[in-house]
Amino acid sequence: MAGTRRRIRLALLFGGRSTEHAISCVSAGGVLRALDPDVYDVVLVGIDPSGRWVVLPGADALASAGGELPSVTASWGTSVVLAPDPTASHLLPRDATEAIHGPLGDIDGDIDVVFPLLHGPFGEDGTVQGLLEMAGVPYVGSGVFASAAAMDKQHMKSMLRAAGLPVGPYAVLRAGQTLSEADQERLGLPVFVKPARGGSSIGISRVDAWADLDTAVKTARANDPKVLVESAITGREIECGVLGRLDGPGAQASVPAEITVTSSAGFYDFEAKYVSDQTRFDIPARLSPAALARVQQVAVAAFEALDCAGLARVDVFVTPEDQVVVNEVNTMPGFTPMSMFPRMWEASGITYPQLVDRLVRLALRDGAGLR
Repeated sequence: MAGTRRRIRLALLFGGRSTEHAISCVSAGGVLRALDPDVYDVVLVGIDPSGRWVVLPGADALASAGGELPSVTASWGTSVVLAPDPTASHLLPRDATEAIHGPLGDIDGDIDVVFPLLHGPFGEDGTVQGLLEMAGVPYVGSGVFASAAAMDKQHMKSMLRAAGLPVGPYAVLRAGQTLSEADQERLGLPVFVKPARGGSSIGISRVDAWADLDTAVKTARANDPKVLVESAITGREIECGVLGRLDGPGAQASVPAEITVTSSAGFYDFEAKYVSDQTRFDIPARLSPAALARVQQVAVAAFEALDCAGLARVDVFVTPEDQVVVNEVNTMPGFTPMSMFPRMWEASGITYPQLVDRLVRLALRDGAGLR
């Protein structure tokens, strides 16, 4: 119809090569259901575990079945590549004889904006962000540097400390290295051993005796050759969402949430996050007004220290003395309707659909390239 405003063509990018493939698919399913079809022309771009990109004709890949988490299968759609050329059509069929079929039929390959719902390496770590920059396509979330810095916990902690923010004691073990006796004495027990560039608590172990350290390091190195050994922090586990402002520069913090885990693992592991019901969430966290305000202040400061954009979830500990210690910054947190990031913003007055729409509009406003 003449005069009808063209819908925004949004590519949801999900799946990927990391161990968080299935969580990414679940996040994409939540975002897809929240998008207004009168506003957005959605293209579903799944990345299978081997790294092949596929435009899917429907949302079947995002649905759980029989208790199994979803996964992208390359045979379900048209295999495509993203052209790293801002003057070219963005999505191109790998087979030149094919057309790209989306949920509503053939598409021409041009994309207005990408929502990269990828968690972990080869997606959340600056790699896909760099490709999107080369292609000249705006995208939701942090840029290349902030994504890479936040994903690598060693460099994240170094940058946070340089900005004057408190982080807990830790040691870094690169491939072939072991923890020295001096570091054992400095860190004390218990410690947490984790992949330096992972997420969703995959590969993390709690160590209560040094005799168990080698096994924990081996578990972490199954996911990343670089490993962090962190002192356990006595305190409450608090999360806080950070969101860019549409009405100007800067960012704002959500109401913080508290996580209480009652599982046998003793920490917020993969099972507690996605499988069991042995976790309690308090939104807002039951902290004093002063402690709540300090958590929000630290969350925004951490976001800015890493030069993040769009969104992040900042995880902290609040000690019995109400000191706030930063644990991690996640530049693309879990995004199902039940994930902590959207739940904190719901409690802050921004609904899930409003949150998704705001993130896309932030990406369109900021565009690709230097900001």
